[in-house]
Amino acid sequence: MRREPKGYLALVLHAHLPYVRHPEHEDFLEEDWFFEAITETYIPLIEVFDGLVRDGVPFRLTLSVTPTLAGMLSDGFLQERYLRHLEKLIDLSGREIERTRWMPEFHPLAQRYHRMFLEARRVFADQCGRNLLTALGRFQELGVLEIITCGATHGFMPLMLGRRNAWRGQIRTAVFDYRRHFGRPPRGIWLPECGYEPGVDEVLAEQGLRHFIVDSHGVLFASPRPKYGVFAPIVCRSGVAAFGRDLDSSKQVWSAKEGYPGDYEYREFYRDVGWDLEYDYVRPYLHGDGQRTNLGIKYYRITGPGNHKEPYSFERAAEKAAIHAGNFMFNREKQVEHLEGLMGRRPVIVAPYDAELFGHWWFEGPQFLDYLFRKIAYDQQVLAPITLSEYLAVCPVNQVATPSVSSWGYKGYAEVWLDGANDWIYPHLHQALERMIELANAARRGDFGTDALRWRALRQAARELLLAQSSDWAFIMKTGTMVDYAVRRTREHITHFSKLHADILSGAIDEWWLAEIENKNNLFPEIDPLAWAD
Repeated sequence: MRREPKGYLALVLHAHLPYVRHPEHEDFLEEDWFFEAITETYIPLIEVFDGLVRDGVPFRLTLSVTPTLAGMLSDGFLQERYLRHLEKLIDLSGREIERTRWMPEFHPLAQRYHRMFLEARRVFADQCGRNLLTALGRFQELGVLEIITCGATHGFMPLMLGRRNAWRGQIRTAVFDYRRHFGRPPRGIWLPECGYEPGVDEVLAEQGLRHFIVDSHGVLFASPRPKYGVFAPIVCRSGVAAFGRDLDSSKQVWSAKEGYPGDYEYREFYRDVGWDLEYDYVRPYLHGDGQRTNLGIKYYRITGPGNHKEPYSFERAAEKAAIHAGNFMFNREKQVEHLEGLMGRRPVIVAPYDAELFGHWWFEGPQFLDYLFRKIAYDQQVLAPITLSEYLAVCPVNQVATPSVSSWGYKGYAEVWLDGANDWIYPHLHQALERMIELANAARRGDFGTDALRWRALRQAARELLLAQSSDWAFIMKTGTMVDYAVRRTREHITHFSKLHADILSGAIDEWWLAEIENKNNLFPEIDPLAWAD
């Protein structure tokens, strides 16, 4: 008989991508972010969950699915494009089987990739009916997965000038959209970039949310200081609980020097056939502009710190993933045993990660999770996996405190999202927000009456503001990758918003142009522009 655990492990995966949808182009490079994440992260995670449920393994995991990602996963246009993308990979991997026939170090790998892509098509098209949200919703109904939400477009709350209208617009839109996809309200939220400032929790409570996550220092520097550190949630005066990230479990996975993903047996992310093979051979699988890009077939392992790379082995990498899962579990056991003795109550170790780390960046990540949950279930009795809502039910009495202003990322206080490379966007975002509040107040007063075209334009103005507020654009400008695209997207949404604002006030709506941008930026069909009203 299994005894009561001494503590809990709350694994939290944050599944997020910015909204990238370009029907005006035949194909679009940035849409590959979405396609790669489906093939390498979301489908492998679903397969891991399926196997655990099938085998009766009592696992628990919290997964945030951001509204932009949910919008893309449920979009028929992008679903069709993903299938087209997958068919190319199936064709390329079939050709690779032939090309590597007399290359014993690569031929088994080519066969594995071909099977992997065929299985991805089966899961996506046949098992999930092209919408992966159906599979995730099923795991939530089974009670093994808690799906939480995020800001509507991952807008960074602390840089919205403390305007509750802005927070409410992001959060209410997210809650409405979650209910549309999953048929129930969310209980928790991953604040975008873990960005918190006092008052945000009051808007969360207003919208029915019960818990959120902050980085370690958000809890450690709370007022008053928390008795149990990050190993128990604190409860804001609004009644919403804040969970803090555990540093030790994070370092074991995130650290570039000490983290598991850097092990030399694991697959090398930066060696891809899109760059390694002759151009004429890979040209049919590239985008229309012909630029080389990653195609998803990678034959080498990390090997070492230098440029020399040796062939990858699925089997050796799987063995190392099992070893690392055992090591991670052992460290959490010792951590729980120590903490339970100090605290006099069952601690919770909150381990949040970007979901795309598991599979896309760390190819073996889903295997690691599979081994970890199986080992926790059968190889120890010290700790148990738990979701955040379940922990609040098991341990409902917690200290009242106010988290500190904080974020995750470099230095932990918003510096990534407010920097010399991206600070120019904020005057435009702030002005657009003030104008949105002005429009929402006018609509609430009845200034627009029942003018259906004006209300359509108002709803689209809200969408364009939300899309402009996405923290992804500032992040990309800071990191220096795909900067032109991030700048273009910011300017495009601000320009759309400005024209809509002027047209709504004048009553002269360009219906043809409105329909065009509604078709392109078509997320949040149930958006409520009055969320921005005072």
